Amino acid sequence: MSNVFDVLLERGFIEQTTHESEIRELLAKEKTTFYIGFDPTADSLTAGHFLTIMAMIHMQKAGHRPIALVGGGTGMIGDPTDKTDMRKMMTVEQIQHNVSGMQKQLSQYLEFAEDKAVMVNNADWLTKLNYIELLREVGIHFSVNRMLTAECYKSRYEKGLTFLEFNYMIMQSYDFLELNNRYNCVLQLGGNDQWSNILGGVELIRRMNSKPAFGMTLTLLTTSEGQKMGKTVSGAVWLDPNRTSPYEFYQYWRNVEDSNVERCLGLLTFLPMEEVRRLGALAGAEINTAKAVLAYEITKIVHGETAANEAQAAAKALFAGGVDSGSIPTTELSQSELGDGIDLITLLHTVGLIQTRSEGRRLIQQGGIYLDGTQISEFDYVVTKKDFGDKAELLIRKGKKVFQRVELS
Repeated sequence: MSNVFDVLLERGFIEQTTHESEIRELLAKEKTTFYIGFDPTADSLTAGHFLTIMAMIHMQKAGHRPIALVGGGTGMIGDPTDKTDMRKMMTVEQIQHNVSGMQKQLSQYLEFAEDKAVMVNNADWLTKLNYIELLREVGIHFSVNRMLTAECYKSRYEKGLTFLEFNYMIMQSYDFLELNNRYNCVLQLGGNDQWSNILGGVELIRRMNSKPAFGMTLTLLTTSEGQKMGKTVSGAVWLDPNRTSPYEFYQYWRNVEDSNVERCLGLLTFLPMEEVRRLGALAGAEINTAKAVLAYEITKIVHGETAANEAQAAAKALFAGGVDSGSIPTTELSQSELGDGIDLITLLHTVGLIQTRSEGRRLIQQGGIYLDGTQISEFDYVVTKKDFGDKAELLIRKGKKVFQRVELS
């Protein structure tokens, strides 16, 4: 049986490790408890989280025990990593709501029965800490000079880093210590932007418990411009089907850059690496075959085989000029909202196809808006009940591949 470390390495997950040879040996010889933390900034996980979830699944399949930590405690502070401004403070009720949503989603991907995985909320211990004791027992092990060199703080220097956020590294490090004490957790995984925070936890355990602890970061999916993948014009790509429909989710991966196809196949599907390399080697128009496989496989993991089949069928029907598919994202428009008519740009904004009116005018000017297959060229076009026809529905196409159905209710 292959070592999961080598599996993760071959598939492209591993970016940095604290002790590579020791981690490889550990994962080869014994069941290892590891953890990944999830910041509850919303009640759904995103496409960006999906890569870390896949790493957890590979680890669990290899016999190791994952701890899924949802940050109900650290969420009250906010991770400054990769942020140029302080995060908006959430209420306790908002955080609890988001924690509940994330825990429900994580349960879909990991097996928790018979102690095969553990779900924790760091609010269970962080909210009970005594500040003086924390300073004396934990704070003494952190060098301010060293903390100020961490990447997670550098982007905040110009606008100012609050003392609240400065504590985040200590809180995350304390999480690792607490999990080490409670569950003998010896390995933390996280995105490569979490490297400084992970190092803090590894060193804290080694100093306070005099025990080995390890860290490993996972690659971040980025576009050719270096931007994180998982975002569209309308916002994040969510794992919750009520936020991002299975069809929209499928279409996102169907339209990834050619240069990212092989990488995404290795990281975000369970296809054998021989097949990943074969598909990744396709060139020209054939790369679309690989993209379709990628989109289908990811959608199947996240939303199930039925939803993946429906999304695939919808994409094929639309490509062929058909419109009869329930998998196309749909928005309801009431008779009162339509009234005697609604201008097209307002409708585009209402259904989430544009964020600003200037974007709508630009799309129309460039010939990128179609109503039931008819290109619209007038900025002031007014959509009326007549446009909805006998079926009381209207199919809007933005560009070549983005579709939205509007149902008149």
